[in-house]
Amino acid sequence: MTKIFHPLLALIASATDKELAKYVQFLKEENKILRNRVPGQIHTRPSERERLIKFGKAIGRAVEELITIVKPATFYGWIRDEGHESRLKNPKGGQRKPRDIRELVIQIAKTTGFGYTRIIGELRKLGIRKISRQTVRNILKEEGIEPGPERRSDCWSEFVKRHAETLWACDFFSVKAVTTRGLRDLYVLIFICLETREVIVSSSTEHPNSAWVVKQTESFLDQTMHRERKPDIILHDRDSKYSKEFVAKLKSRGLRPTALPKASPNLNGRCERVIQTIKHECLANFIIFGKRHLDYLTAEFSAYYNTKRAHMERNNLPPCGEIPDEIATLRLDQIDIQSHVGGLVKSFQRKAA
Repeated sequence: MTKIFHPLLALIASATDKELAKYVQFLKEENKILRNRVPGQIHTRPSERERLIKFGKAIGRAVEELITIVKPATFYGWIRDEGHESRLKNPKGGQRKPRDIRELVIQIAKTTGFGYTRIIGELRKLGIRKISRQTVRNILKEEGIEPGPERRSDCWSEFVKRHAETLWACDFFSVKAVTTRGLRDLYVLIFICLETREVIVSSSTEHPNSAWVVKQTESFLDQTMHRERKPDIILHDRDSKYSKEFVAKLKSRGLRPTALPKASPNLNGRCERVIQTIKHECLANFIIFGKRHLDYLTAEFSAYYNTKRAHMERNNLPPCGEIPDEIATLRLDQIDIQSHVGGLVKSFQRKAA
């Protein structure tokens, strides 16, 4: 019986090992790809090192073929230093800086994104002189805070958040319309404020040439130039309709036109989203008969969108509507129901006292 079952068990075990080997090989290749996407040194936190040591020790020397986040020699150094926390935290044996100084260094780093040298400069201005660049580096490394260049690297969401109040984006969309000459494409230019979500929609045209684009841009500027927070930056894609005359018009009025990188539609996602809203909630419900009909629909819907339609990003309030006083309850006879765009959409508001 033993001779019968041993080969069978060996066969099962062998097959399982092959599958596991394939799993490991796949994970190794995936890890190499991910590691190549993250250039430079990776700083690990104490808790992360503890996890790596725990699992790395269990697989022995095989860790040398698997580990990519640091060199194998570094990993073995972690193992040697395990249990010697005081030596890890203060490798030179000197006095640790007072907690207040350490917290100040960490606060400066997180608040400003400065590198070691500029943090030293801030400390000097505060009168703290007995601290070296290496000490600042050690403090940040112990806290798992990346070096200055990595923390300083800006991201798109931070850029938008920083400039949102005066940052506008624009984009085109087209609609099929029935005309006396048959079915035609009509083009519309739309502007949106990324902070308030207010939209300004142009009149339509069959021929969106440079002169038309400049004219609609000038109309947009006339509507916004006298505001307290007037536009400062205009984002646009690299459509050929954004001509040199379009750029010159914006610059002549003190605005900064910013062309987005190629093949990056997500960077103008808010404009794309409001275009989708206009099409799905309004235009898709009509057969559009010519330019005048389309202009009426877009003007009516944009007025509803700006003053009546709730927006999640605006705390469920309209972009340009007044913030009502909070009340506990309302009776039905205290509410008016208003129709917009020929009764397509409705809104509710309190009756005037």
